[in-house]
Amino acid sequence: MRTFASVKSNKKHTFMSLLKGKVAVVTGAARGIGKAIALKYASEGADIAITDLAVDDNAKAVEKELAAYGVKAKAYASNAANFDDTHNVVSEILKEFGRIDILVNNAGITRDGLMMRMTEQQWDMVINVNLKSAFNFVHAITPIMMKQKTGSIINMSSVVGVSGNAGQCNYSASKAGMIGLTKSIAKELGSRGVRANAIAPGFIITEMTAALSDEVRDQWAAQIPLRRGGTPEDVANVATFLASDMSSYVSGQTIHCCGGMNM
Repeated sequence: MRTFASVKSNKKHTFMSLLKGKVAVVTGAARGIGKAIALKYASEGADIAITDLAVDDNAKAVEKELAAYGVKAKAYASNAANFDDTHNVVSEILKEFGRIDILVNNAGITRDGLMMRMTEQQWDMVINVNLKSAFNFVHAITPIMMKQKTGSIINMSSVVGVSGNAGQCNYSASKAGMIGLTKSIAKELGSRGVRANAIAPGFIITEMTAALSDEVRDQWAAQIPLRRGGTPEDVANVATFLASDMSSYVSGQTIHCCGGMNM
């Protein structure tokens, strides 16, 4: 008869096999959805490079949590919106890890406001951090994945990138751009074995959404058929599917993780 310990051990071995041998780069991973994705990937056996604007206490803590899974993990300071900075950090990651199999473009901010009151700075900041950063990382990593003839690029979009949302024209535009970027990259790189997909989260409970007003949060809740906000782990599960070989024939798609908001 198998003991409980042996059953637990076997489950752990199976659990950690999905991304074993793969190297993932996750941007904006010091907190929220990015952190959840990085931890999920590590639990499935992937080595992880995380990036954020600075390697602060949050990033160091995440690095330690990742390493606890027995995988290689390192945090890098990177201004994802800066082209040269991004290429430099990707070179560092490649030198350290030897390959890059998965890229998750998750770095993002909000600077909400009605169009008539929105400043040029609010617009530029959101477009640069949310959309230009994805271009920077895809541009830097494309030659690596093309040479490997394999890779999975996952761009974090949003339901508002599909449906729009009052007071978030800059954020909605940046997230709609992520979908267009995803579809184009999928067509460009498919012949080299590189896949690109987007995830469109709905109302996910993170520090970013906590900054929204009570009125906005109530409006979101009323639109969710499952009658709850999502968790970062809900999104991480979708990201794991797209990173793994289970999705080897899925490319150019936008998967909604929104509790049924956009149907």
